[in-house]
Amino acid sequence: MLDELARLSADATSEGRRRLLNAVTDLFLHDSEPSDEAQDHFSDIATRSLEKMETPDRKDYADRVAAEPALPRKVATTLASDPDAEVAKLVLKLSPVLTDADLAAIAVTHSQQHLLAIAERATLSENVTDILVDRGDKQVLRTVSGNEGAAFSDQGFDRLVQRGGNDAAVRRNLDDRRESLPVSQARRVMQIAAQAASRTEHGHTVELISGEAPKRVVREARERRLELKLLIADLKDGRRTIDDVVAILARDDRAFDLAQIISTFSEIPNAQALRALLQPEASGIAVACRALGVGPEAFRKVLDLRAKRLNLPEGKIDAEVANYQALPAEMSERAMRFLKVRAKVG
Repeated sequence: MLDELARLSADATSEGRRRLLNAVTDLFLHDSEPSDEAQDHFSDIATRSLEKMETPDRKDYADRVAAEPALPRKVATTLASDPDAEVAKLVLKLSPVLTDADLAAIAVTHSQQHLLAIAERATLSENVTDILVDRGDKQVLRTVSGNEGAAFSDQGFDRLVQRGGNDAAVRRNLDDRRESLPVSQARRVMQIAAQAASRTEHGHTVELISGEAPKRVVREARERRLELKLLIADLKDGRRTIDDVVAILARDDRAFDLAQIISTFSEIPNAQALRALLQPEASGIAVACRALGVGPEAFRKVLDLRAKRLNLPEGKIDAEVANYQALPAEMSERAMRFLKVRAKVG
């Protein structure tokens, strides 16, 4: 193997760099606890190799390592900030290594395609969405407004409304997720809806919708939060099963509340649960549900929710349920214990 690496390192072509980087990456990722020195060496080889690789090769490599939690941050940021958005987008969307500061720096300086990829992440902090709603084009605004894992500061939400409030898709996205928004932002959504409904096709104003509409939505949001608290209490007291609760929330397309249930009973952060639920790969949410003892039929409803939210092919659901049933419970429980310890350390 060392002879092969030595031979590859002497090949300065794009193909030689590609083969060398893939070989070194295989070695690095197989080391469960790489030393700081090993990470530094790997980062140096990777960044130098990427500089000499053609765009298709950089994209193939980025797609391969995008979701790797062991990828050194220097390599992740190099890929995520690649000038070609096709190279960067999957890393921007999936990488667990990138920090809010990394995402914010890229969002400030890079293209709309880069911003769109960031807007598709499973969770987004207020600091990042502040930049997206300020710089993003119509597609970015539509995407981030429909992302249930995106949190908005009050200032950022006002900016989103200012720039996208006249767009029907943005209004619809905000209306669909209003129960998960803070009360002040939910009221703002209803004000937008009331103003839109007060206009005729010719732009003439008519009587404004009654002020009862915003109150009703706020009341509905509070009722949902109360219902979630009652479901959690029923689970803790044994009055409901985990399958009952998961099925109810998945059937009603309440992804945010479902993530809260998983977070509460698995003791992992809510953002991590929501990310697992809404990322394209189902293995993360499968492990979490298996560790909680969710049955296959309830998990099927979770897969139905994911298929609708992420536009995934429903034809794969039967196979994913079969894989779920074959997943050893003890393995899932060990994985969740590891994640809990890592979350506490972090």
